[in-house]
Amino acid sequence: MRKDQPATDVAPRLHLSDPTVRTFAQLLMNVLLVGVINFTVWFAITFFVFLQTRSVFATGVIAGLFLVAMVGTGVWFGSLVDHHRKKTVMQVSAAVSLAFYVICLVMYLSTPAEAWTDPGSVRLWVLIVLLMCGVIAGNLRSIALPTVVTALFDENLRDRANGLVGTVTGVSFLVTSVISGLLVAFDGMRTCLILAIGILAVALVHMHFVKVPEVLSHAAAEGEPRRVDLKGTMKVVGRIPGMWALIAFAALNNLLGGAFMALLDAYGLSMMSVQVWGFVWGGLSALMIVSGLLIARTGLGSNPVRTILLVNMAMWAVTVVFPMQASVVWLVAGLAVYMLAMPYIEASEQTVLQKVVPYERQGRVFGFAQSLEQAASPLTAFLISPLTQFFFIPFMRDGGTGARWIGDWFGTGDARGIALVFILIAVLGLVLTGYALSSKYYRLLSRRYREAPGEAPGEDAGEAPGEDAGDGPEDDSQGDSPHGPDADPEATEVFPVAGAR
Repeated sequence: MRKDQPATDVAPRLHLSDPTVRTFAQLLMNVLLVGVINFTVWFAITFFVFLQTRSVFATGVIAGLFLVAMVGTGVWFGSLVDHHRKKTVMQVSAAVSLAFYVICLVMYLSTPAEAWTDPGSVRLWVLIVLLMCGVIAGNLRSIALPTVVTALFDENLRDRANGLVGTVTGVSFLVTSVISGLLVAFDGMRTCLILAIGILAVALVHMHFVKVPEVLSHAAAEGEPRRVDLKGTMKVVGRIPGMWALIAFAALNNLLGGAFMALLDAYGLSMMSVQVWGFVWGGLSALMIVSGLLIARTGLGSNPVRTILLVNMAMWAVTVVFPMQASVVWLVAGLAVYMLAMPYIEASEQTVLQKVVPYERQGRVFGFAQSLEQAASPLTAFLISPLTQFFFIPFMRDGGTGARWIGDWFGTGDARGIALVFILIAVLGLVLTGYALSSKYYRLLSRRYREAPGEAPGEDAGEAPGEDAGDGPEDDSQGDSPHGPDADPEATEVFPVAGAR
């Protein structure tokens, strides 16, 4: 349903008979192709490095490098999304990834196999960095896609469209998780890179023939100077009561979640082969598809802010439990809850931002929020892997202090050291999310979402093109600002928010 269509009393649905929905489906299919191959490269290089070097420290550093790159490029990528046509941004993203993967394939084929077994090998880390550049280029699409949803759909349909985005992510994980482990086990990174090059070439050709609606035929910030404008973006964020709290919420959650990103593969591979681990992730990813389809059908409820908090509460509670025993069944059950929860969290946060942020600034705000939210994750990833390798693992080995204290019921060994880290992190996450749910700041943010007007792309959003948000005295939303003279001082209080992985 387009934004200019009249509202009805019928519950809003997405129908393929609508040309806009069909176009959106084509864009999602293209995003799926590129997402699958980028996820495959990400999973494959992590599996490859761990299997070649058996170094938990190395896999943690890989996660940290990836997150640093995400943080460093988010604001710039958001500016590109606002100042260029969405289709052009998606094409350039795929082309850049393709170029990096071609370089990596040539390097991989020309390097002796024994060079990959040394975690200190310069060639290994050059390959990792180049592959990460290719994967990071795909992040342009993840920033552009929520803004496409804003442009194409009425606010009553955006949560359902965001659910379909979550379904695409789930399909990506499903396919990726199965094939990446098989590809690495078969012949290392060679076939993975060949497949990446072929799929990206197909995606480029397909996108060329996708015809987008008029609303996407020009840049959202058309007429503005083509600059990052970090200052203006921060002003937009500051004008929205509760937005800083939402960003801080996700950042604190990601501070904790970075530990899982750094250690989960090592934990899973300690219990099963890389092939089985890939199939496990494939099966679990089907739950993301189910979750996304449920959102597309039923929506997120009247208060997506509450949805974020309640789902995170359930996710952290389960995470406290599943590492208690060295059991594949417990691990899979815990990850199943995680996979069901993530589409709800992601879609809820996107739905909130799509309603309260002016369309012409959404790329920059999404990129800015992503950078701040994920800034904490590299710190955790870089710290937790050496801390686990050199403290918690020896702590839980036979003869270690932890093994003597709790080893009789908790178990001993390297994997139990990782499990102990998971439990400690989950307890902190549970406490932080519980505080957020009981705080008055959660109510302030919820009220802001309910009261925010839904604006179509191109409507007056309180700023003229080319002006910094909130610069002029005529800015009629200044009174709503948490920094304004009429603001509730509690609106600026920061509470912990759970969000992205």
